[in-house]
Amino acid sequence: MSHEDPIPVLQAEGLTKRYGRRVALSEVDLRVPAGRVVGLVGPNGAGKTTLLNLACGLLEPTSGSLRVLGSRPAASAAHLARVGFVAQNTPVYPSFSVADHLRLGARLNPCWDQDLAERRISRVGLNPGQKAGRLSGGQRAQLALTIAAAKRPELLIFDEPAAALDPLAREGFLVNLMEFVADLGASAVLSSHLLGDIEQICDYLIVLCEARVQIAGEVEELLAGHRRLVARREELARLPAGVETIRVEHEAVYSSAVVRTDLPWSSVPFRTDPVSLEELVLGYMSRANAPVAGVGAAALGGRR
Repeated sequence: MSHEDPIPVLQAEGLTKRYGRRVALSEVDLRVPAGRVVGLVGPNGAGKTTLLNLACGLLEPTSGSLRVLGSRPAASAAHLARVGFVAQNTPVYPSFSVADHLRLGARLNPCWDQDLAERRISRVGLNPGQKAGRLSGGQRAQLALTIAAAKRPELLIFDEPAAALDPLAREGFLVNLMEFVADLGASAVLSSHLLGDIEQICDYLIVLCEARVQIAGEVEELLAGHRRLVARREELARLPAGVETIRVEHEAVYSSAVVRTDLPWSSVPFRTDPVSLEELVLGYMSRANAPVAGVGAAALGGRR
């Protein structure tokens, strides 16, 4: 592998996971490049947690393959040390003190950075002697983030870690997350239904809906390749070849559509306007699952 073509942090081929008759992931193909902060978005039940648990080695695929940092997930203790994971609700041990968590982290992780852990604990105002069960939600999230980052991993994975936090605590958590990513030079995958969080910190987007990846790519490139246009309903039927309609909403006379193309936008004979990240995500969710069509931003937590 050349320097110009680094090993992807996640690579899935035909990845499928079933729970009995329920399909959580279906034939997922995905290649996430290194060095990105990835936003994984989609409605509840889309398969986001399943994908992240597969990436951490907590689940085995039903079929297909998944490689994390070039290897099978949790292939060895050394590989586990390369991945930091913060699960939903940022679980910690209630009877352990903050210092106990750091001591446990040091025993379990060969690359543990005690100086980093203590520095961050001090910075966010955590008392080393405080029992984790008596911490606020925001403090527990900061403790879980510190433990994951003090492993000095190459990949940080977060499964909606800030969803239950109040806006101030969530803002502090995201700021610290980005500082850790920068300090470690790590890649990160953040699952969230809060589009404002994704827009604030992520430069790569994966939309997962109905057990399948609907779209994935660099946020800037995705936004540049999609536009919103308004035209009479009959005119939308005459869009040029190579222009794909992602979502359309009809009014009495005019219709509004989110479209994508690889053509120059100057070749599209309609006025087009840039789309927001919210419009792009909802467009693909609507296309994947018709009942989602027409819902507002509240379906994904909206913008902050």
